[in-house]
Amino acid sequence: MTEADAPSSGTASSSGTAPGSAPTTPPPSPSSPFPLDPTGAGLREAAQELRARGPAVPVVLPGGVLGHAVTRHHALRDFLTHPEVAKNACHFAALREGRIPPGWQLTTFATVDGMTTADGADHRRLREPVVKALSPRRVAALRPRVERITTELLDGLPALAAQGGGTADLRYAFAYPLPMRVISELIGVDEEFRDRLHELSGLVVNTTLDPETVLAANRELAAVLAQVVAARRAAPGDDLTSALIAACDADEARLSEQELIGTLLLTIAAGHQTTLDLITNAVRALCADRGQLDLVRSGRADWADVVEETLRHDSPVANFPFRYPTRDLDIGGTLVPRGTPVLASYGAAGRDPEVYGPDADRFDVTRRPAARHLSFGHGAHVCPGAPLARLEAGIALRALFDRFPDLAPAVPEADLRPLPTFVGNSVTELPVRLGRDAGPPVRPGSVQDESPLRPGAGQDGSATSPGAG
Repeated sequence: MTEADAPSSGTASSSGTAPGSAPTTPPPSPSSPFPLDPTGAGLREAAQELRARGPAVPVVLPGGVLGHAVTRHHALRDFLTHPEVAKNACHFAALREGRIPPGWQLTTFATVDGMTTADGADHRRLREPVVKALSPRRVAALRPRVERITTELLDGLPALAAQGGGTADLRYAFAYPLPMRVISELIGVDEEFRDRLHELSGLVVNTTLDPETVLAANRELAAVLAQVVAARRAAPGDDLTSALIAACDADEARLSEQELIGTLLLTIAAGHQTTLDLITNAVRALCADRGQLDLVRSGRADWADVVEETLRHDSPVANFPFRYPTRDLDIGGTLVPRGTPVLASYGAAGRDPEVYGPDADRFDVTRRPAARHLSFGHGAHVCPGAPLARLEAGIALRALFDRFPDLAPAVPEADLRPLPTFVGNSVTELPVRLGRDAGPPVRPGSVQDESPLRPGAGQDGSATSPGAG
């Protein structure tokens, strides 16, 4: 979801609006481009407005850069696989023509040397090692490790809550360390680098920063990742970084040093941030409607349903940059000019009433939609880490609510601060009261391992294609 070496970036924009406060300017007219709020405030309302305007909507990105957002399910699904839509930033007209100044908040998404900005044979070459590292067989083998880490983190929550006067930040103490430890072990990132990589990847997706901060964050990120690579060159292991180094150092190098750094950045950032936000959003949804939690506990739904409904209803990625039409393209009656930066608005598409019905805004773990959500993408660029994210979230949510069945938010939902971005979708912290401790979850090897949530599981628990991701 992010990138490497200090890329060129552009002018920062400040909305002048505090998170959660009302905008100080009148709402835009339907005929003018929709200004996306860089603070992340009002993401759900913005998604509703964008979707109401049409399947493809002109938007204003930070710094006044014009783009489009594809907002409805069927239009987005078709757009993601359109043969005349590219990912490489050589097709980004404003960037190519020098109209994007250094320090622009979204340049990293456009220019990272990795699979998310490559097309065709280059994309397949860059994606292959990541797909191998996240194969269904390897993800399945991670289940015991994910369960052990989950148990360790749950064991530590009561002490943290006691230190916090009865509350603990579930996002920081549970939802973050679980996926970060798993992906770091898989990639080969030593513990000393993990927290800083998390902080820096958060800066990369932050759409409120000034240009100097953007450039400094990218420089430091590249430097930290270079240290990760140096550590693995000195002591190779059975991990993704070592495999990428071997590909880079081979006589016929299949990977450049820049591509190695970019691939690591993308894998680390997307490999933990998406799952962190997924777990956080699922807990919020279940606590807001305990009846949904009762449906799972009674067997009328399962944890796979919770994961998939959260992905649809409150996608961890609201608006993903960028794709570019390689010719003027008609999307649902809107002409999107060649070279326009286009956002995939997963948050808006996930609540499309044409697909999910008139109650699309409702969180419903028993929902059986006619079409699967697009929150992990679609087509050649579908997220290769989707099976791992589903595994981690399912294990985490089951164990959390088994251990602390009365867990409840410590502050009202309206008081939670959104992430400072319109790319990701979650909150900066999640204070909770744990309530009764029911004891450690069932250990690996028990009937719990027969959960319908397994790598590649579909929304109804059935196995999907092994090639998914």
